[in-house]
Amino acid sequence: MQDNLQEAYTLFQQPWWLDTVAPGRWDVATSIKGEEIRGRLPYLQTSKMGFTFSMLPPLTPRLGPWIQPSEGKYANRLSNEKRILDELIEGLPECDYFKQSFDYHIENWLPFYWAGFSQTTRYTYVLDDISDPEQVWEGIQGNIRREIKKARKQVSVEETGDIEELWNLHKLTFERQNSETNHSKEEVKRVADAATSRNSGKVFIARDNEEKPHAAIFVVWDQQSAFYLLGGADPELRNSGASSLLLWHAIQHVANKTQKFDFEGSMLKPIERFFRGFGARQKRYFHITRMSKRMQLFKGSFDLFKSVFKG
Repeated sequence: MQDNLQEAYTLFQQPWWLDTVAPGRWDVATSIKGEEIRGRLPYLQTSKMGFTFSMLPPLTPRLGPWIQPSEGKYANRLSNEKRILDELIEGLPECDYFKQSFDYHIENWLPFYWAGFSQTTRYTYVLDDISDPEQVWEGIQGNIRREIKKARKQVSVEETGDIEELWNLHKLTFERQNSETNHSKEEVKRVADAATSRNSGKVFIARDNEEKPHAAIFVVWDQQSAFYLLGGADPELRNSGASSLLLWHAIQHVANKTQKFDFEGSMLKPIERFFRGFGARQKRYFHITRMSKRMQLFKGSFDLFKSVFKG
């Protein structure tokens, strides 16, 4: 079942997704003309220690506004876009700290700047057309293709909706980095159950002849794009090339279900280099923040910021 909402760029802006990752805790600012929705901006608002925060929901890498496309001269389109974004900003509730990463379809953040928001540019990598896997294969760098071929001799790929092994490998990856995951097992399971029930997600696991899992990834998709959402690998088996094989298998799996594959890029050099190796194009997106005056005064409380702004 594909219950896609027209007023959305990605599945992360869909009501079913938000109901899954933030049940009863999200709302949406809207711009409406007559009976027509011209813009939407979903948000999640929480409170802690007397402060209010509007953050991204769990397992939701990007959110931001959706704007109805308009016709006409470029200057007129920009004016219309400004009016819609102004209304969406006005529709947001007051909070002490706002933080969202916008989808890369949003190229104009000026109205947010004028409203006191700040912006940091980040990047993801996207294969814009995966309809022909052979053409995608030709665009993959040689070292990644060699890893995929090597992995085929050592592991096989299993498709499942079960997150148990995915979660264990995900935790192992963070333990190797002396870090902690931003998500709970319960959150991952809830999303996996919701996505697989809609034929909008799948877990892929690479295991050897002894049934030992080398790596696992979780991919979700709608009719426009697939997204690499979560993954992990056994640190002792990382040289098998299983992670590369899984991503390639996932791309082939969704080639007849959607148009694009979004690697949900990273600002970390090794991960950026790995994703870029698949021949994906760099896409810029905006990370938007705004802090109230009283929060700025309280900024010295490091423990609060460390716990709330994690990730």
